[in-house]
Amino acid sequence: MDPYVSIITLGSPDVAATRRFYVDGLGWAPIMEVPDEVVFLQVGHGVALALWRAEALAEDRGRPVGAMADAPVAVAHNVGRAEEVAEVIAAAEAAGGTVVKPAAPAFFGGVQGYFADPDGFCWEVAWNPGWHVSADGTVSLAGPPPG
Repeated sequence: MDPYVSIITLGSPDVAATRRFYVDGLGWAPIMEVPDEVVFLQVGHGVALALWRAEALAEDRGRPVGAMADAPVAVAHNVGRAEEVAEVIAAAEAAGGTVVKPAAPAFFGGVQGYFADPDGFCWEVAWNPGWHVSADGTVSLAGPPPG
């Protein structure tokens, strides 16, 4: 079995509002939609983000809707320049997101910050000088700096 993620699904109480944040606000491209039910967005090579009505997701997985936004999980977006961290977080805020943690130097020698989408899901935005992606998509990490 290949260990690759193909879809990350976020449960949303208001798919239309969440769609506006990602598509109209951040400019991400939808690849398939069922209005007010689910939107699939292209977010990487062979990877989609699904914004699915929370109750439908809960029913599909067989678990009730809980405090999803408080779950200890974050989705990450790595950028190519340190300055882009603040730029992406500012774009998310302008689109209706909330700055959770402003861009700042990080323990791993790069820069990171966090924003939350309208449903409260946290996204880390990071520039990591040790993060490298090869042409075939393989990720390599040099690790944190000494000390």
